[in-house]
Amino acid sequence: MELIVTTYQAAALLLFNSSDRLSYSDIMMQLNLTDDDIVRLLHSLSCAKYKILNKEPNTKTISSTDYFEFNSKFTDKMKRIKIPFPPVDEKKKVIEDVDKDRRYAIDASIVRITKSRKVLGHQQLVMECVEQLGCMFQPDFKAIKKRIEDLITRDYLERDKDNPNLFRYLA
Repeated sequence: MELIVTTYQAAALLLFNSSDRLSYSDIMMQLNLTDDDIVRLLHSLSCAKYKILNKEPNTKTISSTDYFEFNSKFTDKMKRIKIPFPPVDEKKKVIEDVDKDRRYAIDASIVRITKSRKVLGHQQLVMECVEQLGCMFQPDFKAIKKRIEDLITRDYLERDKDNPNLFRYLA
C-alpha cells in the first residue's frame, strides 16, 4: 500500500518506527511544531477518512492528553491513498491583515488631507479621502467615519466647538 502524505505527516509516521505508542507532547517535542500544526497533523492521520493512527481516547478532537499508536490493522481497497492535510484558515488571516493595512491607509489619508487644509467639513473630508484612496481600494464610508473618530480620540483631529461637522488638524 502506498500513502501519499506531506513531509510533516511522513515525519510523524516515521516516529512510530522507533516506538509503538506516543503521546501528543512526545510527537510535538520530536517534530518541533506549533500546537495548531500538531493538531491539524494528528487529526489528518487519526480522525479523518483514513485512520492511519489509533487515538486514545477515541474522539474526533485532538487534545494534549491524547496517546497515539500505529494502526497495524489499517486496510483499504485502494493501492495508493492520498492523506489530505487540512488547510490553515488563512483566508480569515489575510482579510484581517488587509483590513489592518486599509485602516492605516485611511488614517494616513485623513491626516494628510486635514494637515494641508487645517479645517475641513465632514462631507468634504470623506469625499477627498475616497478620491485619494480610490486608486488603491474602494474605501467604505463607515470605515472612514470610524477612523475619523479614532483619530479624534488619539488627538490627531478635533471637532469644531461651534460646528460638529468641521474637523481641525491638531499639530
